[in-house]
Amino acid sequence: MTKIDVFSGFLGAGKTTLIKKLLKEGYNGEKLVLIENEFGEIGIDGGFMKDAGIEVTEMNQGCICCSLVGNFGKALQKVLDEYAPDRILIEPSGVGKLSDVIKAVMDIDSDQIVLNSYTTVCDASKIKMYMKNFGEFYKNQVETAKTIVLSRSQKLTDEKLAEAVAMIKELNDHATIVTTNWDEISGAQILAAMENENKFAEDLLKEELEHHHHHHDDEHEHHHHHEDGEECHCHDHEHHHHDDDEHEHHHHDHDEHEHHHHEDGEECHCHDHDHEHHHHHADEVFTSMGIETAKKFTKEELENALGKLSGEEFGIVLRAKGIVAGDNGWYEFDFVPEEYEIRKGSADVTGKMCVIGSKLAEDKIKALFGV
Repeated sequence: MTKIDVFSGFLGAGKTTLIKKLLKEGYNGEKLVLIENEFGEIGIDGGFMKDAGIEVTEMNQGCICCSLVGNFGKALQKVLDEYAPDRILIEPSGVGKLSDVIKAVMDIDSDQIVLNSYTTVCDASKIKMYMKNFGEFYKNQVETAKTIVLSRSQKLTDEKLAEAVAMIKELNDHATIVTTNWDEISGAQILAAMENENKFAEDLLKEELEHHHHHHDDEHEHHHHHEDGEECHCHDHEHHHHDDDEHEHHHHDHDEHEHHHHEDGEECHCHDHDHEHHHHHADEVFTSMGIETAKKFTKEELENALGKLSGEEFGIVLRAKGIVAGDNGWYEFDFVPEEYEIRKGSADVTGKMCVIGSKLAEDKIKALFGV
């Protein structure tokens, strides 16, 4: 029997960092396969998993929770047939819904697998903001989780941490919540919390998925439509922070964007963003662009580009990451609004970067980086 562990979490929350910790300190001696669903055209993070002896299947063609429901079963069966792993780790896109990922797993008719854990990583400092501004996407990840692991909890006072936990419990009072700074506990302890038998959580999940299925049949009655028949997928975009605390970060002010846009530029004016009947999909709200380049960058050039990337003229950029050749070695970078990080990296076959957001002005973004 192969265990399935699902790791959910919003962009920059720390899913990959948590998986790294579990690989080092939790999954000892197990044969593992990671199925990684990057929301973007270029996968950047696969390298470290391959170095650790983990087989990586990067599914870059969309969001696992929607477009891959059909293909996902085939991909999973191929992994089972070729590798027969003890455990499969699924890291879905940070902008996906956890309930849809779980449903995709549970819909697979196989006696070879068991859904073992479904965990959401939450940046403890951003919970209130994300709940307010990302509606159904963020709340679904919190509401559905069997275990919630807080990142950056060490940045909060005891009072603020208690407030963060209280906000989570308002949405999900059945999950096990890991509040301790990851540096103070082992991956084995976190894994034990993830695998803790929680019958109430599992019963509640079944009820939620049934409820989700019933409403999905009638969802056309609740969506807003444009004259061309395209659904209006409403969603506020807010700011993210990368959760890697080991490097110096640069902060930038960035105004909130409160309008909702389609790719054709038409604004969508919706008011009830948290309506229970909304069943929007991430790949209909977010867009991404991938860039490959042999250009050599100075650190100053990267700082200049990343410092300006929050500007409205580039669209609403929620996340950017890449690895590019530098004037002296290679650079890796991570960007979320208000914050970016540049560090020394290892050489790759060519420079790569991926930008995720809404209404991305691709030509302007390419010009900003000079590629």
